[in-house]
Amino acid sequence: MAGVLTGIALVAGAALASVNELTKDTIQQLKEKSEQDAIAQVLGGGDVKVQQIDTVSYNSCNYIVMNAGEKGVAVKAVDPLNASFGGGLTIMVGIDPNGVVLGYSILETHETPGLGAKANEWFQKGQKGDIIGRNLTEKELTVSKDGGDVDAITASTITSRAFLRAVNAANQAYHNTLVKEDNADGISGASQQKHN
Repeated sequence: MAGVLTGIALVAGAALASVNELTKDTIQQLKEKSEQDAIAQVLGGGDVKVQQIDTVSYNSCNYIVMNAGEKGVAVKAVDPLNASFGGGLTIMVGIDPNGVVLGYSILETHETPGLGAKANEWFQKGQKGDIIGRNLTEKELTVSKDGGDVDAITASTITSRAFLRAVNAANQAYHNTLVKEDNADGISGASQQKHN
């Protein structure tokens, strides 16, 4: 009996490995297309030409900052505490040169359907927790339960906190990129101050 079970396990493992090998390129292409669509969405739609300008480490996480010219940047960000209810949240945030949120898209979430998964709509323009148009250089976004002015998703405060931490981290990554560029260009500390 043990031999039969071992044989079944070996055949099943080999089948899974071959299916994984056959589909990994397609999955990667779909992921890249999803990210490109998200970039266009968070920067106001249309055909947006972007160029990755930096990968910034902040709070032990890496953030990819992509330049979109005059429109601003798109930043691929995560909750730096990795403390959302489902254990992981990755977003794309569009930020204009003045630090204003242009849009966002959730790339990956493991939140509860009907509760935390509502973050994809809850914080959009005209919705209850609307963050679009908020200036991140003026103050960080926090839920009203923590003294901020953003309404948390009903019954999903943990997810709301994680989402807003990811947005704030995206802005910090963008800010760090600006400071790094200023330092590389030899611009004075006074110029760096304008980004604060």
